[in-house]
Amino acid sequence: MSIKNHKDFWAGLMFLVVGIAFAWGATNYSFGSSARPGPGYFPFGLGLLLAVLGAVEVLKALAIDTGDDNAIGAFAWRPLLTVTGAVLIFGFTLPTLGMAIALPLLVIVSSFAGDEFNWKEVIADAAILTIGSWAVFDWGLNLVIPIWPTFLGQ
Repeated sequence: MSIKNHKDFWAGLMFLVVGIAFAWGATNYSFGSSARPGPGYFPFGLGLLLAVLGAVEVLKALAIDTGDDNAIGAFAWRPLLTVTGAVLIFGFTLPTLGMAIALPLLVIVSSFAGDEFNWKEVIADAAILTIGSWAVFDWGLNLVIPIWPTFLGQ
């Protein structure tokens, strides 16, 4: 059996492996019930769904010939390292700088990973994401996430 679509095969395999890892990791948590799901309920179901979708994609890539070569090109290191760095910066700055600064910083740094950069779009995205995150996590769910920097004394 040969791989007829390399990009779909490797993407599906990645989804399959990540899905299995999440489902397996979720078994360490309580599942609860359908009426009162526990912390492992959602990640387990999502992991299984991702694994099934990955398996379907792998089988499709092995069975259906698209006629395209779809060879995997060179690995895009710059975007990978830029986005990873942005997430690390967010993780380290959130406790001290708060969501109001750390989240726009995440958006701005990660936007340098793309080929096109427009300050107006990046600032608008950062503002919308920050306001939306505040609305969901702080106002809607009442989670204890620092909104403002600690040096402001709040």
